[in-house]
Amino acid sequence: MNILITGGAGYIGTALVQQLATQPDVNSILVYDNLTRDNHNLFIGKSQGLSHKVKFQMGDILDSRRIRKALKGIDVVYHLAARVSTPFSNIDPHFFEQTNHWGTAELVYAIEENTSVQKIIFVSSTSVYGSSKDLVKVNATPNPDTFYSISKLRAEQHLQRLGEKRQTTILRCGNVYGFNPSMRFDSVINKFMFDAQFNHKISIHGTGKQSRSFIHIDRASNLLCALRNSQEPSGIHHLTDKNLQILDIVDVLKELYPEMEFMFINQHLDMRDLKVDTSSALSSLYTLPETDLKTELTAFQSQFGFTPKL
Repeated sequence: MNILITGGAGYIGTALVQQLATQPDVNSILVYDNLTRDNHNLFIGKSQGLSHKVKFQMGDILDSRRIRKALKGIDVVYHLAARVSTPFSNIDPHFFEQTNHWGTAELVYAIEENTSVQKIIFVSSTSVYGSSKDLVKVNATPNPDTFYSISKLRAEQHLQRLGEKRQTTILRCGNVYGFNPSMRFDSVINKFMFDAQFNHKISIHGTGKQSRSFIHIDRASNLLCALRNSQEPSGIHHLTDKNLQILDIVDVLKELYPEMEFMFINQHLDMRDLKVDTSSALSSLYTLPETDLKTELTAFQSQFGFTPKL
């Protein structure tokens, strides 16, 4: 099996490459990335044992000519390339539109012309639902209300065209967290962990009672890896396994960091909620043992290079 991963040098991409490289049925992995986030950790450390399977192609998702060349001989495409941000961000509308929307369109056009690609797996976002006080199921009508979420929904619409021709799986992903060599520290739990470890204090926007959906990086990459062989028909699924209030996360952090301070910013504001249904037809593909947030964050804590004194 030959695999292409757009955005493969990113947070999720690095974890996915590491998992796929250990699978005996995977012959080659082509990482297609423009490295705009200046994250080069995928390329460091021979102990990862990736060199015999993994290749790298520097390229932009909007470069239609280069993406067509990269698709030659590819069986499965993981589309992770995106202008990423926190779920409710509303900045840089042009970049979101160009990369997330039209970049996906270019990829879909190229796949339509390609006879080797049989499956495409796209990581979208639960932010396409906007906000809701009620639990959102996967068949709910999207209501995107930021430039980021609008661009992700438009990307989904391009991919849905492939559904009758190729096996197309769209995954609406929650907030990803947890240690990874290419991790992002702008996502809420990761940022909290860094600030608690090194600054001994965190900032909470609003009341802290707002909910978000989350999934650990290991669980996300595990499911993505398993999907390469899934016979699940084309469709949309949630890639998330828990809904947490921000204060739920703070409670766990206080156990790990008893001396941690926390302050509220704009506590009078009622921040937007988004809780999504965590059940999925793909849940049988999870192979990791059950865990909890404290166990996950304790493992995260152990990966920091040092613990500064107060």
